[in-house]
Amino acid sequence: MTQRIIPITSANFIAGRTPDQPLDLPAIFGNNQPLALEIGCGTGHFVLERARKQPETNFLAIDIYNKGCHKTCRKIDEAGVQNVRVMRIEARWLLDKGLQPESLSAVYINCPDPWPKKRHWSRRLVNREFLLNLAQHLEPGGDFFFSTDFDNYAQSVAEQIRDLNGYHNMLQDEWTHYLADYPISKYMQRFLDKGQQIYYMHYKRDAGVPRHLLPSPPVRRGFRFDWQKVGND
Repeated sequence: MTQRIIPITSANFIAGRTPDQPLDLPAIFGNNQPLALEIGCGTGHFVLERARKQPETNFLAIDIYNKGCHKTCRKIDEAGVQNVRVMRIEARWLLDKGLQPESLSAVYINCPDPWPKKRHWSRRLVNREFLLNLAQHLEPGGDFFFSTDFDNYAQSVAEQIRDLNGYHNMLQDEWTHYLADYPISKYMQRFLDKGQQIYYMHYKRDAGVPRHLLPSPPVRRGFRFDWQKVGND
């Protein structure tokens, strides 16, 4: 069944098709503040809370779902925050086409689709290839936050990032079940209310490793959409 596309008229929504060249961020935000990226903004609760606490940072919130982008834009518009923009796009495509190397001060990925069946684990967003690509786009010292409600997803990411050149673990262990001053999304709260745990990770891009020493694998096309055919209506 084809889902109805909800028209998004918000001034904070970046309309148009997938970029053929890097986004003009100073024009989009009207300033040169550091840029943070949330991959999978859902209903917008997390990015709104983060943006309120960090007005000196610009936030780009992306999602592959039109409905999530619509809800996020509505929430941002109602709150009147000025440092968030929303875009409907696949994350790997954005990194490959839309952003310059070392342009991100922080990246947040909160409870992405876990693809719980083992035969589908290869479809998970965060894997070795993605982490290598992401390291190219984090500025030296930039933050990477990842959370999941699936223990085997946490274990998988921990195993793949453990020995990667360019990441430094900021936690005492590979994950924690609590991060101080970290906003809780509606999805996270749903699991916490059921007594389930969230697995949080926090890494930094190692400032001592120059970008040319970080291998950058070719981006793989998103498996859900053909972004040359699907617009950002």
